[in-house]
Order: sequence, then C-alpha cells, then structure tokens
Amino acid sequence: MPKFTEQQILYRRINKCFGRATKGYAMFEDGDKILVALSGGKDSLTLLQLMAERARIFKPRISIVAAHVTMVNIPYKADIKSLQSYCNGLGVELHIIESGFDASTDTRKSPCFLCSWNRRKALFTLAQESGCNKIALGHNMDDFIETMLMNMTFQGAFSAMAPVMKMEKFPITVIRPLCLADENDIEKYAKECNFPPQHKNCPHENSSNRNSMKKMLQQLEALNPEARYNLWGAMSNIQHELLPPKMGK
Repeated sequence: MPKFTEQQILYRRINKCFGRATKGYAMFEDGDKILVALSGGKDSLTLLQLMAERARIFKPRISIVAAHVTMVNIPYKADIKSLQSYCNGLGVELHIIESGFDASTDTRKSPCFLCSWNRRKALFTLAQESGCNKIALGHNMDDFIETMLMNMTFQGAFSAMAPVMKMEKFPITVIRPLCLADENDIEKYAKECNFPPQHKNCPHENSSNRNSMKKMLQQLEALNPEARYNLWGAMSNIQHELLPPKMGK
C-alpha cells in the first residue's frame, strides 16, 4: 500500500473540506465565472490551487480568474512575480489592481476595516468588468469563529460570515470555499508546498482584535480540543427558546 507524504495527507484533508463546503452550501452552478481573490497569503494560494483543479471538472462547469489588490498606502506587499508565476503554473489569468485609502477621512473606522472595505470594492468592480458572477474569498473556519467572537464581544451580536452571500448593491455572490478547513492544516500545507512568502506583512496584524480572538480560540481549545467544531456547530444550532427575548423599549 503506497505511503502518502505529509503534503499529500494535508492536501487530501483540505480538499475534503473544500468539497464538503462547496457541495453542502451549493457554491457552484453551471456557467459560473468566479473571481478568486489572491492576497498572496497561505489561504488564498491554497484556495486558488483547489479552484483551478475544480475548474477542470465538467459539471457543474465553472471558469476562474484571479485578482490581486495592491494597497498603495499600506506596507503589506506580496511578491507579484511569484504570484504571476504561480498563476501561470495553474493556467489561471491574473489581474493586478491598485487601491488605497486615507485613514484620516474617517477616524471612526480602523485601518483594517478601511483596507478590507477598499479591497472588496476593487474586487467587486473588477468582477463586474470581467463578467464574473461570483467572488471566492479564502476565509477558513478559524476566520469564521474569530469573527463570531469579535461580533459578540464588541458589537453584542451573534453573527459571523456567510459561506454564500448574495450582495445587495452588486450582481455578485461571495463564496468562501475554505470555511470548513482548519487554519492549522492550511498553514502546514503552505509550508510543505513552499508557497512564495510576503515581502512585507500587514503592520496592524499583531495589534488587531482578530489577533486577540485567535489567542482566545487557542485558549478554548486548550480547555476542549473539540471547541472549534462546537463553536462552528453553534452558529447553526441556535436554540431560541433558551435565550432571552429582545426587550421592548
């Protein structure tokens, strides 16, 4: 019996999560043209590989293109030549677009929010110009849980992200095919594949609330190794009768 390498084991595990998510949440429809957001990080590089392989399957027939958004006023920077080479190897067309923002124009919002909002806006614009009806983002299971913890802690709302979300202001549907994949598996897989590193990381990544929630999730897993899966399950197992109703004014 052939022995699988560590890279193959990780790939099979991540690909299984990818398949469960895309099928279970009906992410693909025949004729979809999907824009894959390629930040250059481990999640987006893994996602693009899986999407490129999925595009070779006959039904439902999908096609993909990739896009990398460069923020001109943030030191965060990817190796564009490496990204282009990576896309060429997968047979995927890559679009490079620039965006930016002035944080002083809206001091109520964090730089992370403004950066994310402007990146997303640039992707929506390119998707429409390229005839894409869907955008694929590389959020993994950890991202979903961390978002839920942040929203509960700072907004008093039980919410996270949707695996499939139809936008109201754009004729675009956002999908997140890695929503069932563990970040730890993706990180290990990226190292096994020697994915191209970032030239400069985001200067805010270690001081953000998300980083704090990441540490909190690690603490919860120390208490219970099944914590992440229980937290994921809790998002679709809301027992309203055991929660306080909203009070009137």
